[in-house]
Amino acid sequence: MILNLSRPLRLFCHICLLGLSLSPRPAHAQFSVCNQSFDVVNVAIGLFEEDGFVTRGWWTVGPNQCANVIRDELQSRYIYVFAQDVFGKEILRGTVSLCVAPDGFEVKGERDCVVDGLVPVDFIEVDTLETERWTLFLAPPP
Repeated sequence: MILNLSRPLRLFCHICLLGLSLSPRPAHAQFSVCNQSFDVVNVAIGLFEEDGFVTRGWWTVGPNQCANVIRDELQSRYIYVFAQDVFGKEILRGTVSLCVAPDGFEVKGERDCVVDGLVPVDFIEVDTLETERWTLFLAPPP
């Protein structure tokens, strides 16, 4: 079947297709944390990687913003998340004690936080259900 489109309609279709092909593709984050609260929050994560367990931080996430904390396809079913506001108040009530540092950090392996000069905090366990992408939403306190 041959469509007989008028010249202006064909031109419009070509411009639309060209716009779609030239538009930048958004980077798909594999694990994002979105802050739906009214405060800026700082986020740290923990996960199992090929060479063992690692915790990383900090990502600063403004109100109604998201941070892409893991850019690769998720390899671990469980991601551990800790979040606090800029005043140090915990946003999430976790049960898994892991180490963080006051400034940007990466801690590999299991550690005795205090002996190593780190701070033990309680992370929540997020079950990603073995999906490739996951977004965690931080809601304001009730």
